[in-house]
Amino acid sequence: MINRTIDLYKNAYKGLTNKIWLLSVVMLINRSGTMVLAFMTLYCNHIGFTIKQGGFVVAIYGVGALIGALIGGKLSDKFGFYYTQFCALYLGGIMFIVLGLMKSYNAICVTTFFLAMINESFRPANAAAIAHYSNPQNRTQSFSLVRLAINLGWGVGSALGGFLASVNYHLLFWVDGVTNISAAILLLVILPKVTKAQQLKVEVKSNKIEKNTSPYKDKIFLYFLVLQIIFSSCFFQLFTTIPLFFKEGLLLSEFNIGVIMASGGILIALFEMVIVYKLEGTKPYLKLMGYGTIFMALSFVILNFSFINGFVIALISMIIITLGEMLSMPFMNSFYIARSTERTRGQYAGLYTMSWSVAQILGSSIGAAFAHAYGFKNLWFVVAFLCVFASFGYRFLEKIKNQ
Repeated sequence: MINRTIDLYKNAYKGLTNKIWLLSVVMLINRSGTMVLAFMTLYCNHIGFTIKQGGFVVAIYGVGALIGALIGGKLSDKFGFYYTQFCALYLGGIMFIVLGLMKSYNAICVTTFFLAMINESFRPANAAAIAHYSNPQNRTQSFSLVRLAINLGWGVGSALGGFLASVNYHLLFWVDGVTNISAAILLLVILPKVTKAQQLKVEVKSNKIEKNTSPYKDKIFLYFLVLQIIFSSCFFQLFTTIPLFFKEGLLLSEFNIGVIMASGGILIALFEMVIVYKLEGTKPYLKLMGYGTIFMALSFVILNFSFINGFVIALISMIIITLGEMLSMPFMNSFYIARSTERTRGQYAGLYTMSWSVAQILGSSIGAAFAHAYGFKNLWFVVAFLCVFASFGYRFLEKIKNQ
């Protein structure tokens, strides 16, 4: 039994390129300092702003991220993913530090916008890099390895963030900024430079036929983005209303909130690669997304069982939403990457990232406002219903795709 488990884990990590491993190290360093966004609503509340104002700041981050994703996708296709990643990491690190120095609400909003625009331009370039460094046979595993590094870093960052927030909230911004800059420098040191010409050369060698010359003409992809907005609007409650509910509804301390948030990243680090390895090729990507979204719906319903021990309910909900995340998110990346080419990958990744940014705007602002007006209990039921709707949407899109 032990030997079979060991072999399973070995096979799950087998065949990945050295460059994917190195890129994962960069992401681990970067995300180990990721804590500002998870604690932003709590930070705003801590310095005297309302829940609604805190949700609006996170929504502004979403607006900046929306523009940044578009810019990042175009820059990646025009100049290459390598330098786009470096600039986004380095300049984003500086902006995190600057944000921590802002005092007034208006200054925080403006700085958050520019931080998001710069920082989130990294995502499309990073997706293009993962696709370039991997091959079609292990692409989902490659995305999962990078996600593993991100979530392991997220686990460390959340736990550390909870501790730092209990000492001094401003430390969050300095740690986030320094790790961003460190990751940018590490990228230059350990990953060989890839020019735009080298990116395109890979596609020429593979003799790939460009079936989708533009993401704007790919109807299946555009329908997929609509479902992504619904899915991610629900998922983003994890960074806005859920931490507030943990504190105000379940009466958990910042430290315990950090521990619970960290548990999701640790579970992903332990199990996602194996889950992806076992599920890859067994079912269509869209069906797997549908299953994951159902689990996410269940995680929100469980939050209304707050009459049980608050810490236990929060932990169970986090475990279930993490399971839903592992069943859906790795395959989302593979789905849209498979529809793109080296010439259009940045634009596909940019639009995909933009769908998450739109969701961040909607999910953060509407979720916080809804909780303020109607209470958390009603919010969780509404979000669960939207998850179920998105799940059926993925299954329906799979039928359309095959017609």
